Amino acid sequence: MLLSMTGYGVAHYETEQYTVTIEIKSLNSKGLDLGLRTPRSIAAHELELRNLISRQLVRGKVNVSIDITRPAAARSRATLNREALLAAYQELQSVAQELGDGASNLLELALRMPGVVQTPAEAAAPSEEELALSWDDLQPLVQNALDRVLDFRRTEGQALTTEILSYIDRIRILLSDVERHDPTRLENVRRRMHDGLGELLQNDQFNPSRFEQELLYYIEKLDIAEEKVRLISHLHYFTETVHLPEPSGKKLVFISQEIGREINTIGSKANDSTIQHLVVGMKEELEKIKEQLNNIL
Repeated sequence: MLLSMTGYGVAHYETEQYTVTIEIKSLNSKGLDLGLRTPRSIAAHELELRNLISRQLVRGKVNVSIDITRPAAARSRATLNREALLAAYQELQSVAQELGDGASNLLELALRMPGVVQTPAEAAAPSEEELALSWDDLQPLVQNALDRVLDFRRTEGQALTTEILSYIDRIRILLSDVERHDPTRLENVRRRMHDGLGELLQNDQFNPSRFEQELLYYIEKLDIAEEKVRLISHLHYFTETVHLPEPSGKKLVFISQEIGREINTIGSKANDSTIQHLVVGMKEELEKIKEQLNNIL
């Protein structure tokens, strides 16, 4: 079954200290183009991340985003820094004594000092220590997001498989039409050759040996039997390759090139307007296949 290079997966994990969100997006690319956006606290795990993702996604333009924040409950309330409050109060009290001021609102003033009361926005960012995740903690979360991407790719691949095989079937139908029309084409060729031969025999300069060589060359040039057989073989091989368990996008591209070669040769050798029209139809279906193969792993 074919796998699409397009995919999307997201995984969440929440503790009392932090919430981890891992988002992976994958689009078409000739190779693996991997971009990571992660907090500094897990930068030490970048190599493990790249190895894990590249082994499973293989190809595509892949963007991975990892965010670590406070849980929603922690972000919804302000917090009091008791040590900062005590230090601020003592400092204000000392200043008041030096100035001989018997201020009674020192606690209120201390609460307004920077860092004493943390707002929800200030409390949202975990400390570096809280952000530090081990690879054993991070790896299952990344794998969860990867599994979702792979499920997405399989679902998209099933739809692409059905679509591409419908184009292959259409080429088979058009090739059958070529097969049915070929005897008529050959009869038309024979008639033209017969008429031409009658005129040629009346020519005083007629050379039988030369004529025989030209006739054999002409017949061989118009024969498309081998091209039809090879095209059928390539179509069968394409269908078999589609159902292989391993990624086969590049192989299918090569097979489609061989299919195109045989279609072009049939068109150039047939010398018949009906077959030319059928060849144009086959080329149209092949272009649809090539377009979809750009998204196949």
